[in-house]
Amino acid sequence: MKALLQRPGLLLLGIAVLSVAGVGAALVSQHVYGMEPCPWCILQRVIFLAIALVCLVGFASTRIAGVLALGLALCGVAAALWQHFQAASSTSCALTLADRIVIATKLDSLWPDVFLARASCADAAVTLMGISYDLWSLALFVVVGAMAAWVTLSPPRR
Repeated sequence: MKALLQRPGLLLLGIAVLSVAGVGAALVSQHVYGMEPCPWCILQRVIFLAIALVCLVGFASTRIAGVLALGLALCGVAAALWQHFQAASSTSCALTLADRIVIATKLDSLWPDVFLARASCADAAVTLMGISYDLWSLALFVVVGAMAAWVTLSPPRR
């Protein structure tokens, strides 16, 4: 573990893998178990994939990639908290900030199996092992953010 913490590039790779795994788990939940996503779920998928992309591209400048991944992770934390405390109790989350962001990126029309919101936020409020999906997402964003902070704050390698 100590060797991993001393190699920011490996941490960035770990962040990318965790982020893609989070989206993979969401897709399995959707396509295998019929748990349809709401706009806030989709926005969190977009953020996780953006984190993965930043980390994979960021091998050239790990500090910049760490800062960008940390910023995106904080956006993900905010989205997960908003979904948990506001959107999950709403019967309609259409045309919220999450919806507008996903529509603006055109990801919902380019890849609807992954990025098309198919449920209201209240309908998407399901649990896994007694914990709501938004809190699982929040936990993963916190782990990814902590890893990105470590990359950002670690001393440069010589």
